[in-house]
Amino acid sequence: MTQQAYLLQPKISEVIGNINKVMIGKEEAALLSLVALLAKGHVLLEDVPGVGKTMLVKTLAKSLDCDFKRIQFTPDLLPSDVTGVSIYNPKDREFEFRAGPILGNVVLADEINRTSPKTQSALLEGMEETSITVDGNTVPLSNPFFVMATQNPIEYEGTYPLPEAQLDRFLIKMKMGYPSPKQEMEMLSRTSGAHPINSISSVISRDELVDLQKEVDDVYVDRTVNHYIIDLVTGTREHDGVYLGGSPRGSIALMKAAKAYAFIHDRDYVVPDDVQYLAPFVLAHRIILTSEARFEGATPEGIIEELVQQTSIPVKRNIGE
Repeated sequence: MTQQAYLLQPKISEVIGNINKVMIGKEEAALLSLVALLAKGHVLLEDVPGVGKTMLVKTLAKSLDCDFKRIQFTPDLLPSDVTGVSIYNPKDREFEFRAGPILGNVVLADEINRTSPKTQSALLEGMEETSITVDGNTVPLSNPFFVMATQNPIEYEGTYPLPEAQLDRFLIKMKMGYPSPKQEMEMLSRTSGAHPINSISSVISRDELVDLQKEVDDVYVDRTVNHYIIDLVTGTREHDGVYLGGSPRGSIALMKAAKAYAFIHDRDYVVPDDVQYLAPFVLAHRIILTSEARFEGATPEGIIEELVQQTSIPVKRNIGE
């Protein structure tokens, strides 16, 4: 690990500390959000209303000295409302591009499943290509660029669920769940006066975040660990309860997430435990179960956990084996 990494490492703990000041009992959600951020990926937060999805994103954004944008997705939202639009300036007799909220560094896509697929695709194009197309012109997005999308899995009327091919654009999909009664009591105590989010400040600058992402790119992954990742993803393609298994993009995503997870834990190398922990969050939304498996009560997360238990822990071997 470089000297720069040692200097920036404590800042990661400060970001998690900020989130813990605002969110009660959401340490795992905070950790996974940082994993995706440092791996240059994006997060899909799926849970019922009122558990703090939006507050988590706001707290993360406030901890970063970055440009924060929020898009409230509604059925009448247009793609140009996301990407921006060219407006004719009669004074200069030229079209001027007015940037949309996707040009921010940290973008909250709130209730993404409430807008049409056409508008969803405008956001998803930017997530995949790190650029958007407006009036035939390619516009690069900001660096860093991080999207955290939220959706409610309960209300289906009037919504447009993301197709599996589009879910694949998210590095991590996670849920937050309800707090325990003790945690909820602490939450009431903390919010009885001024909201704790008002007391936190930025701890990582935009340039420092870019430097951290570069450090994550340099985290070492041994061939045996890569073999382990491939074995897990291949297992999803061969499982009897899976109709469509993980793609090579899933293998790459799991490797990148494991590198970020290792870096957060002050290591410059990935171990199999990193892969095991992250596999359900990275792979579960990338597979489609058979109707028989769903009927029997199987879940994508359960199948990934089963594969983690069944797949042998890697040992040193030659690449040709």
